[in-house]
Amino acid sequence: MKFINRLGYYLGGFAIGLILLMFFLNGKDASCDYSPNARTVKNISSKSINYTSDASKFINDNKIDSTTVVDLIKFGSVNFSKSKTKLDSCKVYFIDNAYKEREMELKIKNCDSIATILDIKYTNI
Repeated sequence: MKFINRLGYYLGGFAIGLILLMFFLNGKDASCDYSPNARTVKNISSKSINYTSDASKFINDNKIDSTTVVDLIKFGSVNFSKSKTKLDSCKVYFIDNAYKEREMELKIKNCDSIATILDIKYTNI
């Protein structure tokens, strides 16, 4: 069989496979969160978020709304070297992100059913 025929069969089968995948996955919330950062952020974002008094004070003083805080978590980068991931009950993660061109760090306690923001601070003061 010539190379061009093999290539045609391959591309035809590949196209049929893509169409079948689009048909089966249409409307589903399928995602490819394989990196540790993406899995951690998705896990935290899927839970209800509580704030400590220090975090609430920072949010009120800097006029940051809850949607912005959720976006800071969702699009942030987890600093695993500072995070305490070996704890049994609730792990503590540090998430770095920027808001209004200033670097921020969020300290989040991630438990089974709830995530608590322990502290928020600017890091480039």
